[in-house]
Amino acid sequence: MLIQSQRRQLDELGYLVLPDFVSPSLLAELRERVEMLWELEGDAAGSEFRPEPGARRLANLVDKGAVFAELVVMPEILECIAHVIGPDFKLSSLNARSANPNNAEGQPLHVDAGAVADEAGYWVCNTIWMLDDFTVENGATRMIPRSHTWRRAPDPGITGAVAGEELVTGKAGTVVVMNTHMWHGGTANRTDHCRRALHGFYTRNDKPQQQYQKALLRPETVEALTPVQRRVLALDDAENDRLSSETTRMSGFLK
Repeated sequence: MLIQSQRRQLDELGYLVLPDFVSPSLLAELRERVEMLWELEGDAAGSEFRPEPGARRLANLVDKGAVFAELVVMPEILECIAHVIGPDFKLSSLNARSANPNNAEGQPLHVDAGAVADEAGYWVCNTIWMLDDFTVENGATRMIPRSHTWRRAPDPGITGAVAGEELVTGKAGTVVVMNTHMWHGGTANRTDHCRRALHGFYTRNDKPQQQYQKALLRPETVEALTPVQRRVLALDDAENDRLSSETTRMSGFLK
């Protein structure tokens, strides 16, 4: 259950760090599964979303292992999401990103899906599941705390350091919940090892999903889902069908 100081940090700073959230056994399972998927999918890995130079990607992960379907409905995470964007939300996408070793390219500052808060308030919230340590040298996410309150996106192409930015570092197994109206971006991986993470991205119910889950999930995956998973994936939401059926690959970055 969120305590008052955590709620205040999400409200004021725009992010919350949850150290040691993932157990060692679950962390090992997630690492093994994503590496297996990268090997199986080869050059097609991440094709449900988009390629990115200097990084390996995976997309549509709810369809690729029951463990992923469990992640997106963990009560502690859903409580955080509801606090940021309200109780009426859905999973927009669950992806993975592995920043390649010795990759000097960082991401420009951005807000997820180009989202600017509207008259109803905030409508995007992302979760970063650290599968490896996030360090100063290996591509940790930079952010500008409180920038979610500015209600505007950064100018395109800002890759240099910006006053007030911070790096989100942490041990593998940490989860970061981010109001991703906050300006942020991945940094360069200057080490000899990859830096892997999962990204569970949620959006308010009146917006389309980044990846239209109903169109992507196989029948056998759908059959195994719980009622809570069906709700979070918006599988029985006619309005989501209307919103998302023509917008299955909204642009955006993954940290």
